[in-house]
Amino acid sequence: MDSSKEIAMENISSKDSSEKYLSKGPLEDQVTVASYEQSKWSQGKSNHWDNRWSGRWNHHWTNDEHFRHGDEEDEDDILGYDECDESGIPAKGKYHDTQVKRALKPRHLGMIALGGTIGTGLFVGISEPLSRAGPVGCLIAYLFMGSVVYFVTQSLGEMATFIPVTSSITVFTKRFLSPAFGVSNGYMYWFNWAITFATEISVTGQIIQYWTYKVPLAAWIPIFWVIVAILNAFPVEIYGEIEFWVAMVKVLAIVGYLIYALVMVCGGSKQGPIGFRYWRHGYAFGGGYISKDENEGRFLGWVSSLINAAFTYQGTELVGISAGEAANPRRTVPKAINKVIFRIALFYILSLFFIGLLVPYNDKRLSDGSAIIASSPFVISMLNAGTKALPDIFNAVILITVISAANSDVYIASRVLYALAKQGNAPKQFTYVNRYGVPYLGVFVTCLIGWLAFLVVSNNANTAFNWLINISTLAGLTAWFFICFAHIRFMKALKYKGISRDDLPFKARFMPWGAYYAAFFVGLIIIIQGFDAFTPWDTKSFFTSYISLIIFFVLYFGCLIYYRGRFLIRIEDIDIDTDRKEVEAYVWEEDAPRNLWEKFWSIMA
Repeated sequence: MDSSKEIAMENISSKDSSEKYLSKGPLEDQVTVASYEQSKWSQGKSNHWDNRWSGRWNHHWTNDEHFRHGDEEDEDDILGYDECDESGIPAKGKYHDTQVKRALKPRHLGMIALGGTIGTGLFVGISEPLSRAGPVGCLIAYLFMGSVVYFVTQSLGEMATFIPVTSSITVFTKRFLSPAFGVSNGYMYWFNWAITFATEISVTGQIIQYWTYKVPLAAWIPIFWVIVAILNAFPVEIYGEIEFWVAMVKVLAIVGYLIYALVMVCGGSKQGPIGFRYWRHGYAFGGGYISKDENEGRFLGWVSSLINAAFTYQGTELVGISAGEAANPRRTVPKAINKVIFRIALFYILSLFFIGLLVPYNDKRLSDGSAIIASSPFVISMLNAGTKALPDIFNAVILITVISAANSDVYIASRVLYALAKQGNAPKQFTYVNRYGVPYLGVFVTCLIGWLAFLVVSNNANTAFNWLINISTLAGLTAWFFICFAHIRFMKALKYKGISRDDLPFKARFMPWGAYYAAFFVGLIIIIQGFDAFTPWDTKSFFTSYISLIIFFVLYFGCLIYYRGRFLIRIEDIDIDTDRKEVEAYVWEEDAPRNLWEKFWSIMA
């Protein structure tokens, strides 16, 4: 035991000297120093047990949660720590594994990014904006929000590739802005995905009610709740594998629908050639919203559709959340980020374009409050075209998609709680993981929020669904704003330390103006998105529109008082070194595509 302590202390002294170089100089020198530091740990190990002790000893003193040493065989089973005595050795009986696993393969991460945002927001959530803003107004709203999302993901991609950590959004906000911003944004982001989970679960039973009403809605909610909870108890590679295949189903379904829609528009339906008949005068921008003035009402209808567009796009930042569990994040994260614009164009814009051609804005089923799935524009377009069997098939696809989306919601939210606990901003029990590397307490607490899905049982289904959308979307928009704000500060810190962005593993495009553009419009939407609660005044609508913002300010000012820190960390004090040494020191192995099938998925994912 003493020998392992001597080895650990020797490494600490050498590490202190090397850190002088790690905080300065070009990235190439940093990699060299980090590689030397790691190789030094391979010398002087007496046995496997001493190696594990020395790893924990260094873990405690360096406070580097992701920098793990030792032989390859130890990498996946090394223990974390819970409580240590004064000498830094874990107290007896206090061992808890606190390390998540880097088990997501490149194909997993790519397909998670590809299919992670295709869910309830696309298949169901576009009904309301289509009815309010019309086909052209709705399309413009989604194009506009797509441009905002593109710059948000570019900002996150640059930071998450340079410092790939679990729940990077919360880590970056705390490190680059301030502890108060970081903690409040972290809890808001968890709240966002926990509420989104409730939204997805609330839809599952209604999807089945498209076929039968024999089983009450209140019975389906706990059934699917249990299914999602069990799925999230499995290893992260199982999650990645499930999402990979489900994302494939989503992609094939969307591509199939686009082909089907093209045939229907050109004359394959019972209505004959449809063309652009629903884009003509009086149809293109809908009938307006709230205001009796035609032009003003149409503009307000367009503004109201932005919040639905934001909900639909939520999840594009999932790559940044899972970077801490990705193998070779320096390669996989940029590949996934760079294809965001392709996904937006293919899966959202083209889908909306064809739906706007096939479904008129004044179709009464779009605003049917009794059944969500019956109001899905995808299903309505098939019914209008007279295709009998296809709506049932597509409804099954929607069911699979919603379960997958709920699974992703719990995954994201549990990792956010894990990251908060790792930073000391949540109870340490949230860092405990099971033998598969899953933070089980975070999964359990997130799943508890899912019981809000029962709101659809006691209220109008569409009304309750829109409540949940408003609450979760505003929380998600807050996270997007802070991603851009943190990236602006990150770029300033790089400049202060003399590091060129050209030397980064991934350089975001059109920066810094892209970050300013996204931050401005996201902030504006946060402020105005609840405008319909004021004309006339509606207390219930105001509450559902702004409750997330109220919660954020309560959290922020509470954290500001608790931490007694500055509004913003000084640029010279921003830490861009912690958590990136492991990635720079590790040599990742990656197999090139071996056949046509693997090349195809390499391009898609």
